[in-house]
Amino acid sequence: MKKKELIVITAVLSMVGIIPAATVYADAKDQTLVVGFDAEYPPFGYMDEEGEYVGFDLDIAQKVCDNLGWELVKKPVNWDVKDMELNSGKIDCIWNGFTMNGREEDYTWSDPYLNNEQVIVVAADSGIAKLEDLKGKNVVVQAASAALTALNGEENKKLTESFASLTENPDYNTAFMNIDSGAADAVAVDIGVAKYQLSQREKGKYIILDEPIQTEQYAIGFAKGNEELRDTVWKEVMKLYEDGEIDKLAEKYEVADMLCIGEKAE
Repeated sequence: MKKKELIVITAVLSMVGIIPAATVYADAKDQTLVVGFDAEYPPFGYMDEEGEYVGFDLDIAQKVCDNLGWELVKKPVNWDVKDMELNSGKIDCIWNGFTMNGREEDYTWSDPYLNNEQVIVVAADSGIAKLEDLKGKNVVVQAASAALTALNGEENKKLTESFASLTENPDYNTAFMNIDSGAADAVAVDIGVAKYQLSQREKGKYIILDEPIQTEQYAIGFAKGNEELRDTVWKEVMKLYEDGEIDKLAEKYEVADMLCIGEKAE
């Protein structure tokens, strides 16, 4: 059997979960890295106007694979079943603005590379200026998101109990549509996503409240125990950082002020 045929067969078997996605073929360089991501989570992972999946995290993953001579497979996943995809071997890692805080024991993590905040976005004319103004309001959040976890946590229990409702949406485009229609008053979201969403919409229509509901860090999540793949990928990420490539992508996707690569998780 030719090497190319073996790669194709192995890739197909990995996609159906028969073998781990990160199977190494006859040549160590002929490896496929399957990255699971939310396809509607800009600026970290999304579809551009040309129909290509791009984003800060996906572009880094592509550079890592290019340098290793690997093939990158970008696999959109429903965020609420991401763990099932990872544990079944259908994806090799979750790399998409993925919060490590509170999940430290659930995955094998890279070092953190971005600081993040969970924030509240409201319409500029809503009259909502601070968190306490959310009392009696309808708040939306993405299902299985860090923002949902934050709002359901003990630290925000009093705040969340003051809402008229807290509703889960499948994605943030839907969440903003609910604000526009009046079905919701506010959306809880990562600050990087919030900034991107506001940059794509009518200027001045929305505001981000000054008070964050939670601070956290992003890292790459691998299946528990998969230190070998984690170490290989992260070594290449650090090379990109040392070469200035991470900074360039951070500027491109407007997340430069969030970078913490090289630091340790708090």
